[in-house]
Amino acid sequence: MHAVILAGGRGVRLRPYTTALPKPLVPIGEEYAILDIILQQLRSYGFDQATLAIGHLGSLIQAFVGDGSKWGIRVDYAEEETPLSTIGPILNFLDRLPEDFLVMNGDVLTDLDYLALLEHHRQAKAPLTVATYQRQVKIDFGTLETSDGRITSFVEKPTLAYGVSMGVYAMSRKTLAPYPRNVPFGLDDLVLDLLARGDLPCSYDFGGYWLDIGRPDDYDEANASFEKLRSVLLPSGEAQ
Repeated sequence: MHAVILAGGRGVRLRPYTTALPKPLVPIGEEYAILDIILQQLRSYGFDQATLAIGHLGSLIQAFVGDGSKWGIRVDYAEEETPLSTIGPILNFLDRLPEDFLVMNGDVLTDLDYLALLEHHRQAKAPLTVATYQRQVKIDFGTLETSDGRITSFVEKPTLAYGVSMGVYAMSRKTLAPYPRNVPFGLDDLVLDLLARGDLPCSYDFGGYWLDIGRPDDYDEANASFEKLRSVLLPSGEAQ
């Protein structure tokens, strides 16, 4: 039961909050760092090992998490000397991982059942499983289609729905083994290569709570709603 937490990004979109802190350590609800919540959740689902891929301000993450004993999880680290995108860092420590493992961004707040995702991946025998979420976006304009200079359809301020990646994945060593190490390689590169080879990834549709804390507005929303979501996000016993 091994999880990889991607915590090496610079958090540029979340500045000024990330000027002095790496994004996984920004506080939520004045009591917890995002990474604290994630580690509590992982342990509650039975994960007993985690590898943190660190880079920008990684020493602060190491000082905060240590060996993981506070959460009952054995934690080790893999440090990026240069940015390697989403999948690139994992390729450098692939031999330390079991055949099937969880990968997640270190800035995600969700009540997703991580164990259920990993079990779904194993049962599907998929090369990759992506946790997906339906987002709705309200368009503030009338949208239209044209043909030969004529308007053929018109919708006033529609709401568009589309599936997005939650930044949480289940992966297998045999899928990643063929790719080269020490070069930038993103999830988009992996998915497009799998699609081109006809080795289709699996989706794991989720309808609970999910927030990717990428921008100041997202961070403000997370803090504003944390008290209402405390019992959802924190394992039983920590939510009191």
